[in-house]
Amino acid sequence: MKLKVLLPTEVLVDEAVRKLNAEAENGFFCLLPRHVDFVAVLVPGLLSFETERERREVFIAVSEGVLVKNGEEVLVSVRRAAKGAELGELRRAVEEEFKVLDSKEKTARSAMARIEAGFVRRFLEVQKRV
Repeated sequence: MKLKVLLPTEVLVDEAVRKLNAEAENGFFCLLPRHVDFVAVLVPGLLSFETERERREVFIAVSEGVLVKNGEEVLVSVRRAAKGAELGELRRAVEEEFKVLDSKEKTARSAMARIEAGFVRRFLEVQKRV
């Protein structure tokens, strides 16, 4: 199978795999090359796959997303992901990457809240004049 893990800004993985393990809303599943075409909503967790050439297992921590298997192609689209060969390495990568993104999201949410509050305040001032 050909696996592509797509992020909003890059393609994290693009390689041939022997099998893929992931978690959907209704539990864990495994995809093999002759598996029927499949669509699943992924929950935050681990996605693992065995490479075709080296036959090694690779782990990816993913946020929620969508997996689509169509023929020999498996597309996984997620907002955030971190790749690692070992779980310990992956844990460190997730802590570093996701913490930075979480702080950026908090800053963005705070800015949006200020914009919304300003809009409501101005709207109420205009309404009083009418």
